[in-house]
Amino acid sequence: MAVWDKNLLWSFMFLLAGAVGQTVIYPFTSTCAVRGSTVTLPCTFTPLKSFSDGGREVPLKIVRVRWCQNHEICQGSTPSVFDSNSTNNDPRYQYLGDMKTNCTLQIRDVQQGDSATFRFRMEADHPEGHFTNTTGVTVRVDDSTKIIIISSSDDKKLSRGETVTLLCASVCTFHQLEVTWFKDGHGLSETGPSLHLYSLTAEDSGNYTCALKKNMKTLSEPYSLQEEAGAGGNLPPIPGVVFVVLLAVIALILFIIKSILVTFTATFKNKKTNRKPAELWRTSATPPSTSHRKNRRAGTWARARTPSSTRQ
Repeated sequence: MAVWDKNLLWSFMFLLAGAVGQTVIYPFTSTCAVRGSTVTLPCTFTPLKSFSDGGREVPLKIVRVRWCQNHEICQGSTPSVFDSNSTNNDPRYQYLGDMKTNCTLQIRDVQQGDSATFRFRMEADHPEGHFTNTTGVTVRVDDSTKIIIISSSDDKKLSRGETVTLLCASVCTFHQLEVTWFKDGHGLSETGPSLHLYSLTAEDSGNYTCALKKNMKTLSEPYSLQEEAGAGGNLPPIPGVVFVVLLAVIALILFIIKSILVTFTATFKNKKTNRKPAELWRTSATPPSTSHRKNRRAGTWARARTPSSTRQ
């Protein structure tokens, strides 16, 4: 009886470990995708670490992961869209996970045949570690969904120098879209869903459209963008800024030159005014001593003539 109770206890613990220890979690169980787009199915899993064999704990290791389409168990010879043991997987199905906790699957260039339920399965080095979550993720492919362009600005008439972002989106999908952008019918280099236009100029004006890269039938309606010069833009034209800066530099140089000339002239005048007497007579035609002697002789001659004039 004791042996039976012991075995029953081990069986209960095993079932509990299987229920609690093995999990596969899908953040959402259904999604919508446009044909030609890329859809990502997030997924996380927790494998069973070990199992009990006759009272002995045996460790487990995940050796294989699979994703199947429209099969509840995904075991044995069931066809897989991805199998870690296979070298012939369809390149449209990319496994972004690992063998530990991440089981995310990405489906590229979605086709109508991808309208199905996808399930993940983990397989360990012992059958006790195999597990499939039968819930899965259901993908609905919509081929009639329109692609639309959403602008970060409510106004289609923008001022020069402003920045605007155009988003290529679909009401069917919230996944990353690989798109082709066009301006006036000519293809642009941007392939992401967001088109950023910085410092708008007249060249950015035009009609913008976008479509899924693998499905040109999804071409959006044109989005008309107009850049208006002088409509209160935040930034002036670049040539005008350069011209203003150049004028300021020239004015500064002229001011410096004028200041130097004024200082030099004032200094020269001060030096000329403060000359010593010896320096002044050197610049005169008649030395001071000669002039003084002439004045003295003239005075003596005048005094000598005065008496005779009186006597007459």
